[in-house]
Amino acid sequence: MVSQAQEEIIEIKDVFSVKLKRRRFAGQKKGGTLLGITVFKCLSKEANKLTDCAIHLNNLSEDHCHLWFRHLKEILNVTEYEGHALSVLKECDLQAFDGVVCVGGDGSVSEVAHGLLLKAQIDAGKDTDYVLSPVRAPVPLGVIPAGTSNILAHTLYGIKHAVTATLHIVMGHIQPVDVCSFSTPSKLLRFGFSAMFGFGARTLALAEKHRWMPSNQRKDFAFIKTLADLKPEECELSFLPLQIPQEDSHENDRKKKEKIRKKGSKDQWQKIQGHFLNVSIMAIPCLCSMAPRGLAPNTRLNNGSMALIVVQNTSRTEFIKHLKRYASVKNQFNFPFIETYTIQEVKVQPRAKSGLDDKENTSLNAATAEGNYPWNIDGDLMEEASEVHVRVHPQLINLYGVNTDDLESSQATCSCI
Repeated sequence: MVSQAQEEIIEIKDVFSVKLKRRRFAGQKKGGTLLGITVFKCLSKEANKLTDCAIHLNNLSEDHCHLWFRHLKEILNVTEYEGHALSVLKECDLQAFDGVVCVGGDGSVSEVAHGLLLKAQIDAGKDTDYVLSPVRAPVPLGVIPAGTSNILAHTLYGIKHAVTATLHIVMGHIQPVDVCSFSTPSKLLRFGFSAMFGFGARTLALAEKHRWMPSNQRKDFAFIKTLADLKPEECELSFLPLQIPQEDSHENDRKKKEKIRKKGSKDQWQKIQGHFLNVSIMAIPCLCSMAPRGLAPNTRLNNGSMALIVVQNTSRTEFIKHLKRYASVKNQFNFPFIETYTIQEVKVQPRAKSGLDDKENTSLNAATAEGNYPWNIDGDLMEEASEVHVRVHPQLINLYGVNTDDLESSQATCSCI
């Protein structure tokens, strides 16, 4: 007697999740033999009740499983394309909502935050091409971590945990948070919380070129390849140190900070020029398990400052020592080739490379070859050829969360570079 498999049609509109199916031993949390994929489907029952069921699709091919998994994940994403969240927010009447919640990673959250702030400028009748004194976001933003990189969620909650994030939102725990604006001399590029230029940006640019790889493999490959081809960027940094006394850094008097900030004159700008392996500009501490003290531990969520961390050109061995320090309690900046500043504005002006040999030319990514330099803005790739001016705007947006200075370090895992 020959049994035949029953065919079943699955409508994508009924599917809410998908995962890789693996056989694991008792107690094994990672790895295991790949068996296929599992699709989770929503079913309608009587009396308006909903239930779920799991449909197992068996396939022993790693390539086929990862291909189907990636495609289904792309289909299931709430936003259908890059910039979709921004276009939706532009059309919304935000006064009708108590808040906005984003389920995703740092890139998605940053896009929604940018959309909320851009919408605030539009509603206020402000020019969105160049924003010097932006209007605050009209509603708070909630972050439920569901991405490969969840630094913002970790910074807000002290842990990458969706239930914890949801409860903070339900309970209405709100924190005002500082935001950076990134501009050229002629236009606003975007709003964000943190940025990297140099190593951190080139790693992201290389990872974006290999999106056909699984996420973790893509990031590991890009990190190792960029580290192997480690090269400094020649640029000029002009920055305005923060004028607020350190003992006042925890005050929440935004108007007082703005008043002090306006006293800064052109004579107070400082300038450094050279070859830098990495430049970090961060308005928030950027916590994660790889950096339990934060990528920028000397700043806070809402103290009206940015951390400027400059890694001068050094050997690969010394640079790796610096990166490893992030995971320890030791000061990751205690190296002679690292300089840190507390600032309110910075201008980054890349210098075009000249006299490169053929090998060096081929090693540069396509963005630089076209005259653009990559930037890592909250895990999103931005390419820009000209000078980028970064300003911090105190408490420009409210986020659901707590002050993690009072929380213990979490053991949650994330990938932050």
